[in-house]
Amino acid sequence: MTVKKKAEKKKNEKLRILRISLVAVFLVGLLIVFYYYISHRTEGKKGEDAVVITQTQKVLSRNLETYYPPSPREVVKYYSEITQCFYNEEHSEDELYELAMKIRKLYAEDLVANQTEEDYMSSLKSDIASMKKNNCVVSSYSPSASTDVDFYTEDGMEWARLYCVYNIRQGTTLLTSNEVFLLQKDEEGHWKIYGWKLVKE
Repeated sequence: MTVKKKAEKKKNEKLRILRISLVAVFLVGLLIVFYYYISHRTEGKKGEDAVVITQTQKVLSRNLETYYPPSPREVVKYYSEITQCFYNEEHSEDELYELAMKIRKLYAEDLVANQTEEDYMSSLKSDIASMKKNNCVVSSYSPSASTDVDFYTEDGMEWARLYCVYNIRQGTTLLTSNEVFLLQKDEEGHWKIYGWKLVKE
């Protein structure tokens, strides 16, 4: 084989390697573009299909027959979550009724007996309307730590007393409300809210 043919063969070999490299780079580029397209399309679909669960729906999904709050503090926390739902979110009539019935399950029998269901709903709707009219929302709450709950026995019944501080935002103003809760343990061992009142400074 002549020197000229050898040089030509080397040149052809280089061109073939260059072509293969270019094709490989092109294919890798195509794969990257395809992957980018598919992943972003999937993310977009996830965003479109995502179901937004409201705080109200989350609160209503709790089955109190099976998962009743285990301590006075947890009862007050759940009560406060429902209270936030009352004043911070929009509801259908059915949702509002369900929330009201859910919170009444946290009340002691004596407290429930103080108002008929109809009177309770009427009073609740009036309170919600008043909060909305005054542009108020319950922005946060903070119950006493478990170690600060005061337990005692009286008249053969077990009782618990604790505090909860509510931060209420009225427009751009932040107000604080400190309330003391009294809870009574029922025959099933569940802590029920017997009553509460505003703590005067």
